[in-house]
Amino acid sequence: MAMLVDIVNFLGKSPPDPVRLPLLSSHKPVLMILATYLVFVKLVGPKLMENRKPFDLRGVIKVYNIMQILYNVAMFVFATHFMLGPGAFNFRCIKNLPPDHSYKTWERWLTYSYFFNKLLDLLETVFFVLRKKDRQISFLHVFHHMYMLYFSFMYLYYYGYGGHGFLMCFFNVIVHIMMYTYYYQSSLNKDVKGDLWWKKYITVVQLIQFGIILGHSIYTLQQPDCPSARFSAICAGGISIVFIILFSNFYYHAYIKSQKPVKKVD
Repeated sequence: MAMLVDIVNFLGKSPPDPVRLPLLSSHKPVLMILATYLVFVKLVGPKLMENRKPFDLRGVIKVYNIMQILYNVAMFVFATHFMLGPGAFNFRCIKNLPPDHSYKTWERWLTYSYFFNKLLDLLETVFFVLRKKDRQISFLHVFHHMYMLYFSFMYLYYYGYGGHGFLMCFFNVIVHIMMYTYYYQSSLNKDVKGDLWWKKYITVVQLIQFGIILGHSIYTLQQPDCPSARFSAICAGGISIVFIILFSNFYYHAYIKSQKPVKKVD
């Protein structure tokens, strides 16, 4: 009951930061982007490609992967510097910097850079559609992309820039560096059949990421003098449990069940 009250109170409050960066003034722009994305990848895109040959996007995808690697590495470097330097994070209770803090602009744009990257991530599914890689467009893939973008918006709109969610995003950036490095390396080995040997470890790292986020969220909720991060910790911990289940199920079916020998029927 207390959790429900927290959610209602949280959703009913006004944005805490008066600075509204692009696409963060209301729900409408982000919801329109997500609706367009879903309609294209599930209905319009497959219909358009039904009687067409897959597009050869190898050059475009290489550039996209390199851009994502550099973007995420830059976020990782600046976020690490910010958390250990001017942000002076107390990892027991991570709070947003006050509006008049000399590094508040840093905090705003670093947090926004993560949100913007979730927009760029949607292009990955568009490439799948245009290349007719329908097997890649799973429920987990689409749900993950849509959730990450909308939850990032919700966090920035209702909670503000920085704070507890900033650390949670930090781990996701590490996963993205690894993931897009894999994609780029795969594009260089197009003549090699099958996946690269370390593909499954991306899912392992993702599961570790969600485990760390869940653990830190529980730790934050145990701090009696940290009410500012309570709702963020509840949301981050709750969705981590969902993703642990979904990614564990994916790992089992992709890398464990598929490796089991099929019993012959006499």
